[in-house]
Amino acid sequence: MQFSFQDYQQSADFIKAKLKGFQPEALLVLGSGLGFLGDVLENPIVVPYGEIPNFKVSTAPGHKGQFVFGLLGGKNVVVMQGRMHIYEGYSAEDVVYPVRVCRLLGATTMIVTNACGGVNEAYEVGELMLITDFIKTAQPNPLIGPNIPEFGPRFCDMSYTFSKAYRGLAKEVASEMGLNIHEGVYYYTTGPQYETPAEIRAFRILGADVVGMSTVPESLAANHAGMKILGISLVTNMAAGILDQPLTEKEVLDAAEAAKEPFSQLIIRFLEKME
Repeated sequence: MQFSFQDYQQSADFIKAKLKGFQPEALLVLGSGLGFLGDVLENPIVVPYGEIPNFKVSTAPGHKGQFVFGLLGGKNVVVMQGRMHIYEGYSAEDVVYPVRVCRLLGATTMIVTNACGGVNEAYEVGELMLITDFIKTAQPNPLIGPNIPEFGPRFCDMSYTFSKAYRGLAKEVASEMGLNIHEGVYYYTTGPQYETPAEIRAFRILGADVVGMSTVPESLAANHAGMKILGISLVTNMAAGILDQPLTEKEVLDAAEAAKEPFSQLIIRFLEKME
């Protein structure tokens, strides 16, 4: 389905009526097992996706499927507790629909997180990586189709998708916390199957440090709409072929649970310092 600007505006107007003047400045898109940040907002306002006109409902494990608006780290934020994925059967435009609606609500920053597989063999499960760039091959693209100029130009530059200034600030916060954090490249696949060992070897040759099934569509749409982006990946497992063991969904959720405290503190302290 191709959405019109009026569709996005209809969704935004519906949400605005529930916010009673609250305007988010930052959008937090939280990955598998990481939605807990939405539970610690001050003065929360919850809006389930299923109530919003034109919205899809998240079906992935660990995703509640709702917006939570409130105060976090002294900033007005909106948290996506659950995101849509292409592997759920949604189109790329469906996946980024919430990002565009949040842009209309006033958000100018996006912090996007994900659970990912480690491709770089120097990485360890439980470590965090700031995304410097991504690799996307012939995957569905949310910018295909008629351009909506109210969001951005027909051809948008991707040279500086992830804010260097935001990465610098996040590294500063991590250093203050004594937290080891990497910077690297995210390789995007649609899933839902995990990658093969041969694919992982190829991704490493291409320069990937981690691999995952989200984040890139949202980042394309946010960049197109002029938002500043901080991307953070949590390594929840080593990718196929690195360790001689099968990959499971349980280890992803277990690793996300174990990283809850440092991960949440990194984001909260980042928001406190963000200008």
